[in-house]
Amino acid sequence: MTTGPRFHEIFGKDPTVAARALGRVNLIGDHTDYNQGFVLPTVIPQQTVVAVAVGSGLHEVYSATLGRTVRFNGGPLTDFARYVGGCVRVLEERGASIPPLQLWIASEVPVGAGLSSSAALEVATIRALDALLGLEIGAEEIATLAHKAEIEYAGVACGIMDQMACSLAEPDLMLFLDTMTMERRLIPLPEGTELLVVNSGIPRALAATGYNQRRAECEAAAAMLGVPNLRLVEDPATVERLPSPLKERARHVVSENARVLAALNADALEFGRLMTASHASLRDDYAVSLPPIDELVSALHSERGVFGARLTGAGFGGCCVALAAAGEARPIGRKLVARAFTGCVPTIVVPKA
Repeated sequence: MTTGPRFHEIFGKDPTVAARALGRVNLIGDHTDYNQGFVLPTVIPQQTVVAVAVGSGLHEVYSATLGRTVRFNGGPLTDFARYVGGCVRVLEERGASIPPLQLWIASEVPVGAGLSSSAALEVATIRALDALLGLEIGAEEIATLAHKAEIEYAGVACGIMDQMACSLAEPDLMLFLDTMTMERRLIPLPEGTELLVVNSGIPRALAATGYNQRRAECEAAAAMLGVPNLRLVEDPATVERLPSPLKERARHVVSENARVLAALNADALEFGRLMTASHASLRDDYAVSLPPIDELVSALHSERGVFGARLTGAGFGGCCVALAAAGEARPIGRKLVARAFTGCVPTIVVPKA
């Protein structure tokens, strides 16, 4: 996973426990979770590993991925300690007594690519501390605690999809999640298909500003429609009376919820059509795509063996996901990576080489 120093080289001893969490890719249902809607993610092979032992004095966290150490106690959290330290603090708030920790982190999940690198780190951290301290925390509560850590300590007002996917999803299965009721179930991909995820190479450095703005626009749209959230819009036609851009934002959320539900029993052709419609909605109504992302999605569509493609995650950069015929994902990905795209240098994320 990493060529950097191992736990023993950093702390002079072996870890007591280690835990991992996989990254996630969302197939349909972006920007619906914070609107209490439906989502359909799955996990990717790339993982984050957290190893831990009891130390002394301050908490120490070494990232083999970044090649640096952060230390913290009860003061402000900075750098990647916002995520790890946030997990420590939500466990303390839950009633756990946390000794000084030595943590080692290594991750294959690309940062800023829309594949839930932060959620994978949070889930892996809580899993490791659960194993170290014998807290016996269930998978759903792990996701809830990780979500709380991200909001309260990392300062990201995200929905709960990422943490639920990293904690509860399984390889080669889609996790259908109703973020209002927390109803969930695992379902297979359409028969004869596999996934291809291509990283555009454009980091989502500006995503936070746009993300928070979109969330505020959805809240404003719901208020004008007289509902607590856009999930409760019963007649899609009602959003058309809203002023722009609230009309477009609400139209995406309402139509995206419908696409998730339609995808649950879709064959490969229909699932691909829904993915393509989702991208158009994210591009035109939600305005979170970029020209190079659109170019990459178009290139995916042009390949034989691709049923549909879209951007995935918050947008403003990051990754695109495609549903491909079984056995075709890797050769298609390699072909696209070899091509030049304006403003981005694509890399294959899934399937793992």
